[in-house]
Amino acid sequence: MKYLILIFFSLCLKSGYMQTNSIKKSPGLTIGLPASVGMSQERLSRIDAMCKEAIAESQVPGLVAMVVRNGKIVFYKAFGKSDGESGRILQRDDIFRIASQSKAITSTAVMMLWEEGKFSLDDPISKYIPEFAGARVLDSLYENGTYTTIPATKPITIRHLITHTSGIGYGVIDGDPRFKKIYKDAGITDLFTTENISIEESVKKLAKLPLHHNPGEKFTYSEGLDVLGYFIEVISGMPLDKFFKKRIFDPLKMTDTYFYLPESKYNRLVSIQKKESGKWINFPHTFYNPDYPKSGAKRFFSGGAGLSSTAKDYATFLQMYLNNGELNGIRLLSRTTVQFMMANQIGNLRGDSGAYYGLAFGVLDEKGQNMGGRGSEGTFEWGGYFNTQYFADPKEKIIGILMKQTQNTDNDNTAWKFRQLVGQAVDD
Repeated sequence: MKYLILIFFSLCLKSGYMQTNSIKKSPGLTIGLPASVGMSQERLSRIDAMCKEAIAESQVPGLVAMVVRNGKIVFYKAFGKSDGESGRILQRDDIFRIASQSKAITSTAVMMLWEEGKFSLDDPISKYIPEFAGARVLDSLYENGTYTTIPATKPITIRHLITHTSGIGYGVIDGDPRFKKIYKDAGITDLFTTENISIEESVKKLAKLPLHHNPGEKFTYSEGLDVLGYFIEVISGMPLDKFFKKRIFDPLKMTDTYFYLPESKYNRLVSIQKKESGKWINFPHTFYNPDYPKSGAKRFFSGGAGLSSTAKDYATFLQMYLNNGELNGIRLLSRTTVQFMMANQIGNLRGDSGAYYGLAFGVLDEKGQNMGGRGSEGTFEWGGYFNTQYFADPKEKIIGILMKQTQNTDNDNTAWKFRQLVGQAVDD
């Protein structure tokens, strides 16, 4: 009997580290007729025309567009080419580097662990990653690369990291050239890499560098989600890629989302392209290797920018949020958690732009709604470095996904037009 009790207790402990079954059972995404969910087929055809026009005008070489309402896929098409060298026709299930769209998935993982009582959002990150103790703010940077700092007025917390208010910068894409130099000189790995380095190694180097400002004072887009990627490893005892697969991707049946693709899916990866002399060509190796999802050491799991995925997989992830944390009868997050994740966590630190920041997404406020063409108040949104965009409107139960892979474009109007055309197709 004592042995059976120990086994039962062990299983209970183990289940506490897993997603749970839900008394709700919302189905996964399925194909549906637009009229069945209150959308106009005729008006959705304007999206089709817009995408074809964008290809014809060479705004983009190719794109995949998806519209979902009430869990039904009512528009899902691919246009153009996936590769500037081979001319391969883009398929709608092709795989795209989603870059900063990884952040919402990392934030979700953080909040799943928070729900298990592993930490408080206002805990100092140094409690779990000691290298962040004694944070300091940049004072002056000199021509020879040396700099002076002053002590931060408060420690960096997990909430600061998840809301981009920690003061940490973003190296190669930082808006402040001083931090570009400091991060480069320190050998910080930004975004994604094929090099033989782990997120732990990079984060511990980052912890030694000065901050833009005192934690909580400003919104500064940052590598905070990479820090939290390593934090997830510390708390869970699992590599980040394994945690994502076991706790998020497998339960949601996101079978095409990875940090590094299996060889069997290499041929579905869309090339990053840029326009040169009026033609689309594959983007060259710059500060990153464009082939990173399928080459290199495959050790760097960037929680802020490292994932690749498909339109359908990412729409599935967003549908879980529209369902208040549940899909396929599996609950990843409580409705109450989703509710406060969508609340304004940073006040007016992003300015009066029509959107604030919650705990995983940018969220439209009333002003953003009333500007038109962006969705209802409460719509959550973001995008990625390689020109991908998404939004999900909880009021209208609509998801819009636009997948592209371009750099250095100057006349791409697809993002704002797509969002506007999705809204005008509502017909109920």
